[in-house]
Amino acid sequence: MSTMNISLPDDLRAFVDQRIRSEGYGSSSEYMRELIRRDRDRAQLRQHLLEGVASKPLGRMDAAYFAQLRKRSRKAANKP
Repeated sequence: MSTMNISLPDDLRAFVDQRIRSEGYGSSSEYMRELIRRDRDRAQLRQHLLEGVASKPLGRMDAAYFAQLRKRSRKAANKP
């Protein structure tokens, strides 16, 4: 694991310290890693949504389509 140092104004440092106490994070590093993971996940979701908007429709989106989509999603979620 590599190290990254950041500088924060006092008010942001106080906010981080408060979040660490109130949310049960073990350290400021743990808190920052969580924020970065969330940002990465949002960026990936945005990319998937943009790809979906740009793609051609594959067919009718009826109850059967959504049932199959849920089935595929459950299957993908259970993969290691």
